[in-house]
Amino acid sequence: MSGLTRALARELGPRGITVNNVLPGPVDTDLNPADGEFADVVTPRTALGYYATPDDIAATVAFLASPAARYVTGSDWTVDGGLTA
Repeated sequence: MSGLTRALARELGPRGITVNNVLPGPVDTDLNPADGEFADVVTPRTALGYYATPDDIAATVAFLASPAARYVTGSDWTVDGGLTA
């Protein structure tokens, strides 16, 4: 996905289209609840110590879609509460 993101950013950039890749970490959902069977293992591994909400991920996507991010393209955005830090 990272390679495709960079390739599309180069191809679509001249048209004013930005392309970025959002890589979410653990998110509290019905299929992956913050109090589910894996939470005891995953939660302590995040730097922030908790699962994201869907709104946490949506905020990153909204920023990338906003005029404030008009010069951001071809990037991977890891939104995982520091899981991979």
